[in-house]
Amino acid sequence: PVMKHIPGHGRAFADTHFELPTVDASMSDLQRHDFAPFRELNYLPMAMTAHVVYSAIDPKNPATTSGKVIDEIIRGEIGFDGLLMSDDTSMKALSGDFPTKAAAILAAGCDLVLHCNGVFEEMVGIASRTTGLEGTSLQRAQRALTYIKNRDRADEAEIRAEFATYFDAVA
Repeated sequence: PVMKHIPGHGRAFADTHFELPTVDASMSDLQRHDFAPFRELNYLPMAMTAHVVYSAIDPKNPATTSGKVIDEIIRGEIGFDGLLMSDDTSMKALSGDFPTKAAAILAAGCDLVLHCNGVFEEMVGIASRTTGLEGTSLQRAQRALTYIKNRDRADEAEIRAEFATYFDAVA
């Protein structure tokens, strides 16, 4: 299972496929509501970032390219130490050319750069700024694969029930 979109996407009023949304909620509101489900599920092996600017944390960069959001919020406050992947780099929420986007994503602290539309020239640009997994990123990927390989299918029912509990609590 991949948690998404960390650290939250629910307050975003723009569609990240077409533009970059900004969430102007206070840090205390984000901590109390938006980050809560991710904190509870921080043991999951993989998560996908949100192409969303959180003005209370980093008013200039979306979470995907913000070292502050990734280090202090996702890895720090939320406590997620699994494999962190970007959302799709071909979405319009991210600006710049593909090599620049890929470099910014990795520099911010993501382990993987996703490119999902299959345009070969774009993939070449991304590949020019990425390398194979190594170090901590490789260890996170190996843990994620082990988790998937060894997971008990009963976990899915448990996770769905747990999700319903959290959803009901904030509804």
